Order: sequence, then C-alpha cells, then structure tokens
Amino acid sequence: MVRFLILALLSVLGFVTIVAASLGSTGWWILAALALALLGLGIHDVLQTKHAILRNFPVLGRMRFLLESIRPEMQQYFIERNTDGRPFARDTRSLIYARAKGADSHKAFGTELDVNEVGYEFLLHSTVPVNAPAEQHRVRIGGPDCLQPYDISLMNVSSMSFGALSKNAVLAMNKGAAMGGFVHETGEGGLTKYHLEYGADLFWEIGSGYFGCRDADGNFDPDRFAAKAAHGNVKGITIKLSQGAKPGLGGVLPAAKVTQEIAAAREIPMGVDCISPASHSSFSTPRELMAFVKHLRDLSGGKPVGYKFCVGSRTDVLAMCKAMLETGITPDFITVDGSEGGTGAAPLEYEDHVGTPLTEGLMLVHNALVGCGLRDKVRLGAAGKVATGSDIVKRLIQGADFTFSARSMMMATGCIQAQKCHTNECPVGVATQNAHLYRALDVLDKGNRVYNYHKLTVQEAAQLMASMGVSHPSQLNPRMLRRRIDHLTTRSYAALHTWVAPGELLREPARGWLADWTEADADTFGEHAPMPWPTPREPAAAPVELAETVEPKRVEPKDSTHKAVAPVHPHAKRPEGRLAPKNPIPKR
Repeated sequence: MVRFLILALLSVLGFVTIVAASLGSTGWWILAALALALLGLGIHDVLQTKHAILRNFPVLGRMRFLLESIRPEMQQYFIERNTDGRPFARDTRSLIYARAKGADSHKAFGTELDVNEVGYEFLLHSTVPVNAPAEQHRVRIGGPDCLQPYDISLMNVSSMSFGALSKNAVLAMNKGAAMGGFVHETGEGGLTKYHLEYGADLFWEIGSGYFGCRDADGNFDPDRFAAKAAHGNVKGITIKLSQGAKPGLGGVLPAAKVTQEIAAAREIPMGVDCISPASHSSFSTPRELMAFVKHLRDLSGGKPVGYKFCVGSRTDVLAMCKAMLETGITPDFITVDGSEGGTGAAPLEYEDHVGTPLTEGLMLVHNALVGCGLRDKVRLGAAGKVATGSDIVKRLIQGADFTFSARSMMMATGCIQAQKCHTNECPVGVATQNAHLYRALDVLDKGNRVYNYHKLTVQEAAQLMASMGVSHPSQLNPRMLRRRIDHLTTRSYAALHTWVAPGELLREPARGWLADWTEADADTFGEHAPMPWPTPREPAAAPVELAETVEPKRVEPKDSTHKAVAPVHPHAKRPEGRLAPKNPIPKR
C-alpha cells in the first residue's frame, strides 16, 4: 500500500512539473509554493502527537482520512447490492423515491432475496383474490370516554420534532399530510407554526420536557396545554413514554443550538440547555399514568389520548393493563415503537442493544390487551421501519390497527440516508438547522412527493390484502404470515407464537404468563418479585416458593364508574395446535 501511495505521489508531482514547465516562470513559482506547503505540512505531521499514522507517514497518511471520509458514499453508490444497505436497503429506498415522484415502482426479473434463508417471511395469497376497495380504509380511534373520535389512516407521519427536522422538512410533510388526509405527529419539540401552516390533522406529542405546555420549572402546565389542545387541527394527543431507538434515555439540546425559533416553539429561554428528562414528572406509576391520560382527555375536550413506548418488561405492560382495569380508565390508543426505530441521535449501545423489536413488542401488547378483555377499547399503532405496503400488512397481522412512519417520510421529502442527522450537516436539508442547506428543499415539490408516497403505499397495502382474499383488515389472521425457521421448514405466526384468548388472563393465565401477571402491580413499574435463588450480588436467603405455587391475583374489570362488570364468558377450548385469531373483535 505504501509503495502504491509513493508511486501515486511521484506521478502527481511529475504531472504538476510538466504543467508548471508549460506555464513558464509563473508555473515554476507555483510549483515552488506547492512544494513549500507540502514540506510545512510534513513537518507539522511529524511533530504533532495526536495521530500516530501521520507521524510515521507524514502527508501520505492523510490519504487515510480522505478515504475514510468518503467511505459511506463509496459503499452506497459503488459497492452495496440492491438488497444491502442499512437501515434501509437500496431496493426499499428506490421504491420510496419512485412512489414519491409518482413514477413506476415495479421491478423486473424476479426477487433478489434468498427465499430459502432462515428468517425470510412471506404473505399467503388466496386462490380467489378479491377486488381492492375504492376508498382507503380508516380506523376509528376513540374509546368509551372519548368525545371527539378520529378516523386515522393506515399509515401516518411519525413523531419528528422541529429542531430535529428543518422547518422546510416539517412544512413539506405537513403539506403532504393535508393533501392526503393522514396524521402528522408533531414530535415532542412542541406544536409549532410550521405544523399548522397547511392545516394537516395533527397528533400533538407530549414528552417528558412538556415543551409547549410547561411552566417555568419545566413541569406540566394544564392551562397552556388546554389552550393549544383546543386548536381545530389537533385531532389527538400522544404521551411519549419512550422512543424505540433510545428507550429509557432523555436528551439535551445544548444552549448553543437553541435558536430563537426553537426557543419560541418549545417555550424555553435562550442561553439555557434544553433538557428532556428520562421520565415524566406528572406520573410515576401505571395508575398515575391512567389518571394523566384522563386529565389530558378532559383538558382537550374529549379528544383521543394515548401513549407511545418501546416495550421493555412484560410485567410493566401487564401493570398498565391492571391499572386500566382497576381505574376504569383506558387510553384511546397505544403506539408501540420498535427498537429498530430511528432517531436524530442516540448512543450506539442504545440503538443496537436496548429495547424490544417491534414484532415482539407489538404482539406482546396486543396479547396483553386481548387477555384482559380490553382490546376492543384500545387501538394499537405500530412504529419502527414501516416503509412499504407489505410492512403495513405484516404489522396489521401482528396486532396493529394502523402504522406510523418517520424515516420513509423523510426519504419522500428528499433524505438520502446520509446518516448525518446529528451533525447539522444533512446534505439535502431535511435534518438540519443550517439555512444554507435547508433552503434547497422546495416545500411545494416535496409536499407533493410526501402525498404521492403515502397514497401509493396505502393503495399497495390494500391491493396486497385483496390478493390475500381480504376485503377488510379485521379478516387478517396470523396464519396468513409465514416465516422460514430452517432450510426445510416454514411456519405461520399462528403456530410460532402463543395468542392469548379474550379474557384469558383474568380467568386462568397460561403458565408462560403466570409469573409476570402475578408480579404486575397497578401501583408500581418495574420487576420487583424476588428470585427463587440468590443472585451473585445478593446473600443467600431462605428458599422462595416457585411461581407456580403462587395463586394469581384476580382483577375484576371495571367500567368508567369503577363498578365491577360481568367477567368475559370462558373461551371455548381450542383443538391442539389451533390458535385463536389475532383479534376476534372486528375493527371499526
């Protein structure tokens, strides 16, 4: 490698010498200046102490930094295959770009995926397909206590704050959502004038920083919330508990990056760090969470209120369900964010190793709600790498009623997956506050692209369901999605996973759920049951009885008046190997 670099340098110097000679005396002065500059740079490299490679290979060692800086572009444009690329493969990105432009997104000559690879998943088509519906399907969000229910699209713009995105990107997404009649979720950075510009339907996200509805101490301010929640474009409220890419982690926007516009949007002072705590100050238990849901619903005039979180402990999910049963308060919707979800910036350890993936988290929450007899009151959203029509159908089969997407909407707006969101140097102006960069993003053109992408993707989801013989999402079931588990065997999601029957957790929790159900407490988040054996950090204690000897605590469901209601009728015993449909209660 060193010999090659030396030969390359000599070749360049020889070429420069020829050019200098052709320019006469002026050229020789230029060559002399260049030689002196290289000599000075070489002396600097030898004397500096930060980079060993420069001390050993002065000047030439800088080639490494040059090549390293262009490595992502070289990888993306010249090396990766159509099925490569992370987080989104080239094929997926190309599909998004084509649909955003309203162009042909078809592909010739067959799949490039290895259909015999372990983990490959596919949908089952019907021998007798049906016609796709003319109108896009919408889902009614609004439980028994909601006074202003909302019919949401199957795919919507997920939470992205102004500050993480440029104002032009927010405006483009807002314009597309207004044209297509789907939801634009604000992100926790506040309800801004850019979210209101084109009149799109909004879900206002309230994070732990309570930006836009906080007092001087950073606590929730009900009066400021009520004033903004009354806006006609605000159709629902989302309480952010955690984010898939960095669950359990707050955030800090340094004071130096708090512009006047961001300070006004978040209602924070200039010159002060903008802090998002790891958890909320308004509640700390499942019961208090339900009370906060009711509080926001009352303050907003009965608009749908729900919460978003990345699933951690199953005990916590069941504790939420017990809190719903004991208080009679249910959220109108829950959005499950997968650990594969995106973010503007997060530690690598969190992105790679913390949080539950969307498939497992979504099915867990769905089963918990079904098992507690609550699924008909709570709608489920899915967020985390939803980009295509097949992604939507897959998440509906796994338990969702609708989906949210962030990064695919960014790509429809112009994102090229440069992965520079945290540097303020987004080359296409989507994720930056640099006016020189985001002025290149044309709002009208990109707004049309967001509209096209959403429309064509939801249409494709409807066409896929029609090809499966399904005329309504409620007819989907886990038998229609299969996964290859080895090179000779595929199994359906019905056979791979246990699907809880309606009310099963209230009657007799299955052994796999018993310990977590017993431990779950409406007044406590976290796993707190003692282990039946000492851990390395604990002294040996008296033996603890195994979980199966503990009688599960029965929780009677209550209505909104806190009166006990009749338990769910026992579910008929299923034949061995047969599993219940994912949601026996039809979706509206």
